[in-house]
Amino acid sequence: MEYRRLGASGFKVPALSFGTGTFGGKGTFFSEWGSTDVEGARRLVDICMEAGVSMFDSADIYSAGAAEEILGQAIKGRDRSSLIISTKATFRSGEAANAVGSSRYHLIDAVEKALKRLDTDYIDLFQLHGFDAVTPAEEVLSTLDQLVRQGKIRYTGVSNFSGWHLMKSQAVADRYGYPRYVANQVYYSLIGRDYEWELMPLGLDQGVGAVVWSPLGWGRLTGKIRRGAALPETSRLHKTAESGPQPDSDYLYKVVDALDAVAAETGKTVPQIALNWLLQRPTVSSVIVGARNEEQLRQNLGALGWNLTAEQVKTLDEASAKPAAYPYWHQSDFAERNPAPV
Repeated sequence: MEYRRLGASGFKVPALSFGTGTFGGKGTFFSEWGSTDVEGARRLVDICMEAGVSMFDSADIYSAGAAEEILGQAIKGRDRSSLIISTKATFRSGEAANAVGSSRYHLIDAVEKALKRLDTDYIDLFQLHGFDAVTPAEEVLSTLDQLVRQGKIRYTGVSNFSGWHLMKSQAVADRYGYPRYVANQVYYSLIGRDYEWELMPLGLDQGVGAVVWSPLGWGRLTGKIRRGAALPETSRLHKTAESGPQPDSDYLYKVVDALDAVAAETGKTVPQIALNWLLQRPTVSSVIVGARNEEQLRQNLGALGWNLTAEQVKTLDEASAKPAAYPYWHQSDFAERNPAPV
């Protein structure tokens, strides 16, 4: 397993990590992701660890906390120092007025509850699941600083922030000497490349590593979706398609056609190619893969140990390129002053 630095920190994480959104299956939304129980989770953790995938990502809202609980039971008895546990909080996790956001009250409460569910003394990477525009950044970062000093969390990151959200936070951290965010958990895939416009250059400039979620485009790059064909009976897109990104159909099939062409050249599967493309992108520290079963997990692990050629990357780049929004299209016209991230 290849290990990479998490942003500008000295901490290293595996190039692939495992997402636990399929654990638990509680609620209408997460039941469509999967319903892995403790026994199934232990088996998936075993396979991950055998392959060197030692980082496991969760969140307090995944199946109303059940995903964290199942992960905690699945890793019980293992050497804690061999594991990297990542989790998130900010979204509403209860009915109480303060059970949401990044206030001091909610973050401390969320971390304490996560530690109990995960049955661990510390969280390696704690991320804000979304931006809280009503809580001052000084309150957020001072609270995270306190939790780091207490040894309850070790590194901090964000998810689903815009560029100015993240940059403002880094500025506040620098002003008061609080820990800087070193991770940005982002949606990024061959059919979702908005991350490259602002957040990728910011990540390079500020030392923030990307931890990629939904690398297969919300389940659209599994190799099972084809032009003119109906969705597979087991696809979660039947019920969750409208809740995620909505790529244009012609654009999606253009990318799938390119993936099929590269698959024919390499002998690899479509998901393996889509994941390998991401692993070669600037700022990417780790790509989160999920799996409902062993077969899916083993296929995703096959994205490692080889690389697409420059020509194959170019084929995929060209098929998935989309016009940038302003001011990014204007900046790209002046590459001398605004070079593309490398």
